[in-house]
Amino acid sequence: MRIVSLLPAATEWICEFGGGAELVGRSHECDYPPEVQEVPVVTEATYDAEGDSAAIDDAVQSHLQDGLSLYQVDLERVQSLEPDLIVTQDQCEVCAVRRSDLEARLADWAGPDVDLVSMRPQTLKEVLDEALRLGRRLDRLNEAMQTIGNLETGLQALRNQMGVDRDTNPQALPSVACIEWVEPLMVAGHWMPDVVEMAGGRAVLGTAGEPTRRVDWEALRAADPDVLAIMPCGFSIDETERDLHYLTERDGWDELSAVQAGRVALLDGNAYFNRPGPRLYRAIEVLASVVHPSIDPQPAPAAWERQWTSQNPRPV
Repeated sequence: MRIVSLLPAATEWICEFGGGAELVGRSHECDYPPEVQEVPVVTEATYDAEGDSAAIDDAVQSHLQDGLSLYQVDLERVQSLEPDLIVTQDQCEVCAVRRSDLEARLADWAGPDVDLVSMRPQTLKEVLDEALRLGRRLDRLNEAMQTIGNLETGLQALRNQMGVDRDTNPQALPSVACIEWVEPLMVAGHWMPDVVEMAGGRAVLGTAGEPTRRVDWEALRAADPDVLAIMPCGFSIDETERDLHYLTERDGWDELSAVQAGRVALLDGNAYFNRPGPRLYRAIEVLASVVHPSIDPQPAPAAWERQWTSQNPRPV
């Protein structure tokens, strides 16, 4: 099979299932695992992705208001790769090439039929369902089931370490706000509230299965979470640290309980939390080390995975 993946999470699942050698094309954002760097790139962003959070949001919103696509597909190159399968998404027009855009570009393709698979997970369960569906289409369902089974086993061991199970009262768990963009302020939805739950926390402001949304600063102040997990979409920790002033300069930042307790963490949103791929399980481990600092996930979170904005919190 010859596969073109236009979705980073799909690329990771394909490789995790042992199908990396079948990848013949990828999006410019598909950067993991490292070996995919050798696979030809067939997309590019049509907006200016440089600058800080505010500048990027302005560029994205300007494109969307003008009815423009955020990504360009090099259809000639895709055709030259002769794929049997193209994987994309129809969940978020900001995250990757949309199915509708791709279908429009492929409409005039006079070549052989190409199977188009579009992924659209909204919750953590749907992330796994979509991964299994992809595995089945790749004729690698057994590998997919084994991969997910191993990941689930590791997750259960983590939850045992935290002493959290389905009978635990959610109100007894630390409240967590997951910041997915800092300017404008956005709180993560989709699978992230489920990730928070699996990490032994209770998500506030964001709702599982619903899109990430803008929130007023006063709404965050009113929620006053025990933990602030800052994971802007597509950003590394260094990029997040650069833009942190959009939060720290707001009125009342120093009064937030999470700030006063030293429980504000910067996390790598690009690698883990924003991608509904196999590394969501590592995301849960890293977030669990923020929500429950006394646990000891292995390997311990590296500096590029997690950084505290102040002194390390006391184990609780």
